[in-house]
Amino acid sequence: MSTARPGTPGATRTCPHCKTTILESASVCPACRHHLRFDEAAIAGTKAKISPLHVEGIISPPPGDTAWEYSMVLSIRNERGEEIARQVIGVGALYADEQRTFSLVVEMTEATGAKARRKH
Repeated sequence: MSTARPGTPGATRTCPHCKTTILESASVCPACRHHLRFDEAAIAGTKAKISPLHVEGIISPPPGDTAWEYSMVLSIRNERGEEIARQVIGVGALYADEQRTFSLVVEMTEATGAKARRKH
């Protein structure tokens, strides 16, 4: 969970459906996609939303009879290069005739409410 206080941008909570840590402001869980509350702005699509990062790639092992194992690791760093989160997302094995596609999308929404503006 984050160190941000409830009601401030970046504050987190646990999804009651899948138990993933999500933003407190989320109307829909990004992991399990369950609706968490009725949010007029989200339904109307008026809340600003951007995807500043979208990466997709396919992996397949080299030819041969050997199985190759993989680990998908996600790391998030702050502006000073310090790692603030690191998580193994998935692991598995591939044979010569198999492949996996990995997608990473970062979605950002405008923080709203009284505490959304940074005080100087």
